[in-house]
Amino acid sequence: MEKILVSACLLGRPVRYDGAAKRVDDEFVERWRAEGRLVSFCPEVSGGLPVPRPPAEIVGGDGAGDGAAVLDGTAAVRTDRGDDVTEAFVRGARLALEAAQDADARIAILKEGSPSCGSLRVYDGNFTGTSVPGHGVTTALLERAGIRVFNEDQIVAAAACLNELETPRP
Repeated sequence: MEKILVSACLLGRPVRYDGAAKRVDDEFVERWRAEGRLVSFCPEVSGGLPVPRPPAEIVGGDGAGDGAAVLDGTAAVRTDRGDDVTEAFVRGARLALEAAQDADARIAILKEGSPSCGSLRVYDGNFTGTSVPGHGVTTALLERAGIRVFNEDQIVAAAACLNELETPRP
């Protein structure tokens, strides 16, 4: 049975930077929970950041929102106060990958917009609330390892991917 790594905040845990959760209400997620498929994980908390914590965004690199550049050391993650929290974000990403690999998860559903978990967009690094196309640090690392990452608005696509992974090939 395939396991799915899921952002803890999407499962109702109050681990976001503001101390809140962003629980997703979805029949697939509830079925997967009942089947024991879900591996709950928050890379930011696992990386050592507190709850609540100052908001953080990816800055530098070839463009805003480049989690891969953070992994490669050419961009950083900073709080709105200017504190460098890159190390915690990279540590959390590595622990998320380890958790996914330990569970043999080939799919992840992560919180869109997060500097860790964003899969389509993140904030632009200027703390103005402007989002840009990009990947969070954890998403970039999971994708490098071949794990398919979806966001909370792509659960139907994640379900289709799961079905494909579990359908025997002739």
